[in-house]
Amino acid sequence: MKLKLAVSIGALLLSSPVLAEVTISGFASIVGGQVIEGSGVDEFDLPPTFLADYPLVGAYEEEISFKPDTLFGLQFSADLLDGLTATAQIVSRGADDFDVSFEWAYISYELNEHWTLQGGKKRLPLYYYSDFFDVGYAYPWIRPPADNYTWQIFNYTGVSALYNYLVGDWTLSGQFYYGSEDDEPNKLLSEFFFLEPTREIWNDIGGVVLQLNRDWLDIRVTHMQYTNERYIGDVQQVWDGSTDRKGKFYGLSVNIDYENFLLLTELNRLDLSGTDLDTYMVTLGYRFGDFMPYAGYADFNDGEGGEVHNTTSLGIRWDFHPSAALKLQYDDVEDNGGPGLKVAGDSKSVSFGVDLVF
Repeated sequence: MKLKLAVSIGALLLSSPVLAEVTISGFASIVGGQVIEGSGVDEFDLPPTFLADYPLVGAYEEEISFKPDTLFGLQFSADLLDGLTATAQIVSRGADDFDVSFEWAYISYELNEHWTLQGGKKRLPLYYYSDFFDVGYAYPWIRPPADNYTWQIFNYTGVSALYNYLVGDWTLSGQFYYGSEDDEPNKLLSEFFFLEPTREIWNDIGGVVLQLNRDWLDIRVTHMQYTNERYIGDVQQVWDGSTDRKGKFYGLSVNIDYENFLLLTELNRLDLSGTDLDTYMVTLGYRFGDFMPYAGYADFNDGEGGEVHNTTSLGIRWDFHPSAALKLQYDDVEDNGGPGLKVAGDSKSVSFGVDLVF
C-alpha cells in the first residue's frame, strides 16, 4: 500500500509540468556484512550480534546478511515558483523488509536570500550527519558510528527557519526548529530493548543549529530540548514519580578537510532529568588518489554501572566512479554495560558495500 501511494504521488508530480518543475534525485546503498566473533548477551538469549544501526535495528549476526544497511531512496522536489517548493523523500530499507515509507514531506518558502521557512516532516537535526544519514555516499564509513548515532527518534513534524549569511571569509548557516513526534510502535524500543510494542512520544521539541565554515574548517554547535512520554504495552512509564521527563541535548562537531587529510569529530551530551549521557566519535582519513583508508573510534557512556560501549573501526573507501564508492569496514565493539544494560555484547564484524547517488 505504501509503495502504491509513493508511486501515485510520483506520477502526479510528473504529470503536472504546467504547475511545477519537478526534480528527482536518488541514492542507494547495497551493503553486506556478518559477525565474525561475538559474545552476545546470555541474559537476553541474544546470539553474537553487531547492532550497526540503532534507530532502525539494523543488526548483523554470524550469517552474512544484506538487509541491515541496504536501502534505496528517491527525493522529489517541486518548484512552485515565487520562492515556494515542495519536497518529499521516500526510502525503502532492508532493515524494514524493504517497505517504502516517507522520510521527509515538507514545503519551503524562501523569504529572501538569507532566510527560508519550512513546515512538515523532516529529519531531526541532532547530529552533523543527521540530514544526510541515509546517503552513504556523503561520508567515508559504511554508516555513521552507531555509538554516537543511537537515538530512537530521528524525525519530527513541525516548523523551522533556515538561515545563511556570509561574514567575512566565513559562511554562517543553521536553523531554528520546533515540533513533535509520536512514534508507535517505536522500532528500537519495541524490537530490541523492551521486546513489546512501545509508543515513544517527544513533545515540545525545540532546537537551534549554528554552523561555521571557512575553507577546510567546519564547526557546528547545536542545542535541543524536549519532553518525553512513553507507553510500554498499555502501561505508561513513570520516571521518579512522573509520567514525563525533560531532555536537553548539546552537540559540537569540528571537521577538518585539509588537502589529503580528513578529521571528523563529534561530542554530544544528553541531560536527561539530571543524568548525563555522553557520546563522542573521531575519525581520521587520508586520500591516496581515489582511495581513502580511515580509522575511527566512537564511545557511548551512560555513567558508571549504566549502558557503556565503544567501537573501533578500520576501513577503506574507493571512489571508483564519479557517483559511486566501494567500501570495506571492520568494526570491533566492546560492550561494558552494567547488569541488565548490555546492548548486544562484544563483537567483531566486517561489512562491505557500494554507495551511489543519481
